[in-house]
Amino acid sequence: MNIRPIFQKSKQFGELVMFSHTLFSLPFAVISMVWAAGGWPSWWIMIWGLIALIGARNGANAFNRLADRKFDEQNPRTATRHLPQRLLGTREVIIFVIINYLIFVIAASMLNPLCMILSPVGILLITVYSYTKRFTWLSHLYLGFVIASAPIGAWFAVTGEFAFTPFVLGTVVMLWIAGFDVIYGTQDIEFDRNHGLWSIPSFFGLKTALWMAKGMHIVMLVLLLFLYYFRDLSWMYLIGLGIAAILLMTEHGIIKPHQPKLMKIAAYNLNQVISMVIVACTLIDFFFIA
Repeated sequence: MNIRPIFQKSKQFGELVMFSHTLFSLPFAVISMVWAAGGWPSWWIMIWGLIALIGARNGANAFNRLADRKFDEQNPRTATRHLPQRLLGTREVIIFVIINYLIFVIAASMLNPLCMILSPVGILLITVYSYTKRFTWLSHLYLGFVIASAPIGAWFAVTGEFAFTPFVLGTVVMLWIAGFDVIYGTQDIEFDRNHGLWSIPSFFGLKTALWMAKGMHIVMLVLLLFLYYFRDLSWMYLIGLGIAAILLMTEHGIIKPHQPKLMKIAAYNLNQVISMVIVACTLIDFFFIA
């Protein structure tokens, strides 16, 4: 049996949904689970929680590529993506979306009744994001709001109850994601304006958009500092927060919208490091110091 075509197709789907970007939401979901459980939750919750997270984000990202395929074809920056290049067909991407949403619902149902009840709401929220740029510049914050469901949902998975801490963590994620999505969106200011798409950069202009992104990240850091006091965390958590602040400053210092490679570092690579630093220092704080 020749497995090369299967491997190639899997690789293409992984690229389609930008699977490596799971590092944005997963670390905060892990923190939420650990805090909710007072330690590592059971393997059952860890495994099904992870499956639910991956199913939801893969389905949502693939649907976003479907919804934006006509714009991607017209934008020189995105014209090499899988759907515009016909590397993947519309039908197979639709099937991929349906399968991942089903995986999400099944995984949520394996956790507890609250997660099962909320799973259709989650699908609706993450699917609606793909159309927000058609009518509001708040699309960046809506994206952050959707991804913020990772730490909130992780808490629900462990406890089956509402609480204050996961919503603070969710707000942190929302502002963080929205901030660097604004940065990334500065590359498409003219395209968005010419094609009737809404974004903070296209609506407010480059300079104001970058100040708004900085503001979001400052509030994010303030909320993380609040959690230090609220949860009585240690110096190790503060070290992680300090490193994250330095990396965010670096991110805002290297922004050059007309240099795609530099923008990828600013909007994606540095933020992947930020999330890993925060989760590492938080877990060390919880298990070895606090």
